[in-house]
Amino acid sequence: MRCPFCGFPEDKVVDSRAGREAREIRRRRECLRCARRFTTYERIEAVGPLVVKKDGSRVPFDRRKLLTGLARACEKRPISRATLEAVADRIEQTVQDQADAEVSSTFIGERVMEALQELDPVAYVRFASVYREFKDVNAFMEEIKTLIKGEPR
Repeated sequence: MRCPFCGFPEDKVVDSRAGREAREIRRRRECLRCARRFTTYERIEAVGPLVVKKDGSRVPFDRRKLLTGLARACEKRPISRATLEAVADRIEQTVQDQADAEVSSTFIGERVMEALQELDPVAYVRFASVYREFKDVNAFMEEIKTLIKGEPR
């Protein structure tokens, strides 16, 4: 592990702890050259399912892409990074629990929509406008009316 401060390639581990739900390990490290401390996280890289996209192409499941979509929908909203991480964890676990080697992007998108609808209505509408590919204002208004009525999608 290279020191993020000076780039020196050697360090020592000062402390190790189990991270969230014991799915990762948090390590405090100290650089052997500059003596500054930094934290690293190790996650088990599971061979996840392939995501079947709308055009039929298949790509490996990417948690970072999921988290980026959540963060973009929640931009400038009062939602912490920890909350977004927890939502991503739940969705990732749901995807991993699928018995199939492939999962549709629609399945993942619907899980994101459900989570955002509970979390923040503005973030939900932002994500829905991209995910559902609204073509005009009327489609957008219908989604908002459904949200106001409290009907699940």
